Amino acid sequence: MRVLVDGKEIELAAGACLADALQKAGSNPAKGAIVGMVKGRGEKSRQTNSYWLNTTKGKIRIELLENDLQKIWHEVVEKISGSQVRWASADGIAFGPFSSRISFARDAHEYNRWEVVLGAAGFDADNTQLIFMQRRHSAVYGTPKDGGVFAHVVGGKNTLDRLEIGDRIESIEPIVEWQDLTEKMSTLDLTLPVEEGMEIYTRVQAELIEDAPLGAEFFLALTRDGTFRVDSVSSSYISSDHLLTEHVAYEHREPRLEGVVTVRTTGRGLGRIFIYKHDRTSNPSHSVVARVIKGMDMVKLAKPGQMITFDVTPERIMLLGKFLEDARQEMEQRGIEAEVEGYEGEDAVVVKQEPGATMEILKAKKVRISSLPSSRLISIQLYYDLAPKSLDYFRHVTGLKEKPVGPLPVYFTYENTLLFKPEVEAVSYKELLPENKPTGPVPAGSIGISNQVSKKIGLVGIRLEEDKRYGPSGEKFEATNIIGRVLEPDKLRDVKEGETIYIREER
Repeated sequence: MRVLVDGKEIELAAGACLADALQKAGSNPAKGAIVGMVKGRGEKSRQTNSYWLNTTKGKIRIELLENDLQKIWHEVVEKISGSQVRWASADGIAFGPFSSRISFARDAHEYNRWEVVLGAAGFDADNTQLIFMQRRHSAVYGTPKDGGVFAHVVGGKNTLDRLEIGDRIESIEPIVEWQDLTEKMSTLDLTLPVEEGMEIYTRVQAELIEDAPLGAEFFLALTRDGTFRVDSVSSSYISSDHLLTEHVAYEHREPRLEGVVTVRTTGRGLGRIFIYKHDRTSNPSHSVVARVIKGMDMVKLAKPGQMITFDVTPERIMLLGKFLEDARQEMEQRGIEAEVEGYEGEDAVVVKQEPGATMEILKAKKVRISSLPSSRLISIQLYYDLAPKSLDYFRHVTGLKEKPVGPLPVYFTYENTLLFKPEVEAVSYKELLPENKPTGPVPAGSIGISNQVSKKIGLVGIRLEEDKRYGPSGEKFEATNIIGRVLEPDKLRDVKEGETIYIREER
């Protein structure tokens, strides 16, 4: 039997299961991520009168009329893919040419805006054109006697305004309304049987928007482990709260069409990332950062609490935490000039990069990186289950929510205690209520934060030796929240005041 896996047709033996299909196709969803299964779309697509025309400027949706030209459309639809804009005027815009069996007359006809016409340029059926009407007018287009109108534009109308000579139709897709597909599901069970003609999906592919470099980087941070965690689902979108409350600049506004990815930049839901399942108008609180180019079915199948495998292009440039030599090689392979500041020994690791955003680096073809000896990059483990609120604060002020490495400036050192004052001041808007307070001796290597009981709220401390009276930040137990531990405490014994160490989370 034949099935489709991420658009790739494969042949399977009778009785094959989902795991067999994925193995044969070479598709590997991320650990814990769903697989989508859809059945019966092929028959539905043959019955549809709705189509997406994917152009170099965006998508246009048309609805066919019930007339004789519908048959001509079905005959030539594959020829239309790849057609370029042949002419564009205030009246309309035409793609072609392609051959057809269209009959034509030399009469003028009156046309209305958003009508779609098939006409023979020069009264030659081998030079048939697909014409979109942009205003009401009368003209001769070499159409059949009834005027040649066979469809109407019902979606993506703003795309027509942006088309010009040189643009083209890249592909045409029949639209099957999601609600018409009754046999569809998402699953983690790879033992499920597959059937003839079934479509299987393992991932979503998205493309970043060049005009939103900071928002694009925010989205790359969300998907840095190759997944998108779904926290809420509505009829219009799915969303993730993984970076909720994190600030990001508003950069790019456009309609929130199906497949558009936005980040909320103000108000309630700040930092929430949305992927749209249906078209919505633009919103001044939503900055558009990416577009889904493949795998929308996975977006529509996902439920709250599930994870989707996500591939984003271009690939993120994140050098922090890498050995300097590896970072240099990576940049050389991508054609990017790397300027190095700081230590360049064999054990040098990257702790800063400028610009920080992938799209800005790709545009400039240059990145400036700062490196330190690996002894100043400290691995830590964090206690998410025990101190979630405190870790929200800690990961925010160190940047670990979005980056693999974060700075901790040394504020004060005494005996076996190191105190750090984060670069970001966040105690005014991040809660630090008491949680996971010590109940006995504090083990060596513990990381703590002074909570709201303390006068020095938000101060981070690390205790290098066990202590029975005070927490890592020098406070009594009731004023201390334990958030994790240092995995390499010996690296901290020669740290001095005024220095900045860098931390990396190990999971």
